[in-house]
Amino acid sequence: MADQSTKENKKEDAVGDAQENGGHGISRRRLLGTAGATGLALGAAGGATGYAVGSDGDGSGSGTSGSSLALASVGADMAMFHGKHQPGITEGLQASGHLIAFDLTAGAGRTEAAALLRRWSDTARRLMAGEAAAHDDTDVARDAGPSSLTVTFGFGYGFFARTGLEKQRPVALDPLPEFSSDHLDKARSNGDLWVQIGANDALVAFHALRAIQKDAGSAARVRWQMNGFNRSPGATAQPMTARNLMGQMDGTRNPKPSEADFDKRIFVPAAGEPSWMANGSYAVVRRIRMLLDDWEQLSVKQQEDVVGRKKSNGAPLSGGSETTAMDLEKVDANGDLVVPINAHSRITRPDENGGAAILRRPFSFHDGIGADGTPDAGLLFVCWQADPLRGFVPVQRKLDRGDALSKFIRHESSGLFAVPGGAGEGEYVGQRLLEG
Repeated sequence: MADQSTKENKKEDAVGDAQENGGHGISRRRLLGTAGATGLALGAAGGATGYAVGSDGDGSGSGTSGSSLALASVGADMAMFHGKHQPGITEGLQASGHLIAFDLTAGAGRTEAAALLRRWSDTARRLMAGEAAAHDDTDVARDAGPSSLTVTFGFGYGFFARTGLEKQRPVALDPLPEFSSDHLDKARSNGDLWVQIGANDALVAFHALRAIQKDAGSAARVRWQMNGFNRSPGATAQPMTARNLMGQMDGTRNPKPSEADFDKRIFVPAAGEPSWMANGSYAVVRRIRMLLDDWEQLSVKQQEDVVGRKKSNGAPLSGGSETTAMDLEKVDANGDLVVPINAHSRITRPDENGGAAILRRPFSFHDGIGADGTPDAGLLFVCWQADPLRGFVPVQRKLDRGDALSKFIRHESSGLFAVPGGAGEGEYVGQRLLEG
């Protein structure tokens, strides 16, 4: 678990018209509601009221017939499906998430995969705009706005052999090496196709999950699925770095889009290879169990020495605030390093790993209490990089050799997925691969 931070949630303030869909769901046009007259725009989570939802005209839609009810900003916030990059990479952490992997079924090949990605892309576009699914919508999210929903699609190593596209498989998608801290469950690892769903409302996220699963039809079957969560927007007095289930701030040193080399580190260049991955990224996905009973036996001082940062505010043990540069050479009165040599945040620093950097965008998880009475809880670790061999792998190898945190965590599943660039208007995700 690298010590880096997530980008502040970027709010979109323009939502073009979209086709009405028979009064089901919430269309972009209905989301605009009274916004044209009042000049309301999408605000920050927990801020002023955002776009309004009008009535369906027949008294059966969201709100009261003949009236107009304004969505709270959390419901009104909307991410864009079409763009240079897929959604769900640089947006801020969402309150609710699902990770799901599929395998193509026997007999399903390139043609079936293309049809599936076309269906999935259309569904993602609709739901992210606050509209209903095209067919058999469950109405689970009928009363809600988009709620910052994002849906992201990726391809696993096995996808290319199943579709006859082995020559288009990126070298960067070669299987990850084994690490000594791995205790991987193969049934919950990898997969031909991967979907990441996130939203600031749990029902909106579940609605998208169910729609994606139904859209798979006979072309693909679920291999594994995991559910996660983060702190809800507006739960803190001001925006701040998220905390994980260990109570530590998690993501302080994330690369930021404002940095000059951000795109180079996170996204495949437009002229990169293979060409269908232009503006795409690679996602490493790991289910990391936290041994919370053992962790909570430590004093706060011991926990801080393991991480290398203050638990209260995320500041480095060498002093300052959360964003103060860590002084790796500072010693105490006894001549001991203030930041221990095996502290997690020391080991994961890019300047300690040849400049390797990853963009962390995780969810926490809690899947109940095991037979031994310990919580099955931890982190659904998702990190993004232009090349995992220069991002995740060198950092994890360094952690494998002596991270103080390793005795309190267990890597239980793993996956690596090629996530192509965003789809343009009229395109579906992966079209350049499947129709190229």
